[in-house]
Amino acid sequence: MVSDEPGSQRAQLRERIAADRERTRARIAALARERDDIIAAARDANTDDEHDPEGATIAFERAQVTELLRSARAHLEELDVAAARLDAGTASACERCQRPIPHERLLARPTARRCVACASTTDRR
Repeated sequence: MVSDEPGSQRAQLRERIAADRERTRARIAALARERDDIIAAARDANTDDEHDPEGATIAFERAQVTELLRSARAHLEELDVAAARLDAGTASACERCQRPIPHERLLARPTARRCVACASTTDRR
């Protein structure tokens, strides 16, 4: 296991995670409102969703927003894991090979759990 980052790098990473969490929470709230609006519009409308000349169906829009919402919630969970790894002092250690994950990689992608070498040869986590 690699020791924890120096204080300033750790603070930078903590700020990055907090900012990303805030943006993700706002995105979740906006997507939830959008999904609720789509559901309400479908309930109140008397349209032929299958043959709408305007393009995408209400069902498609609802499915698309639902998937974006699921993805945003999963990202928030990954950010929670990243914060826990930072608290535990393991954020800079690759979970596969235990080599250091460069600070720049963590700033660019705070949810990274693997070094570049391991990430490029295995599934993209």
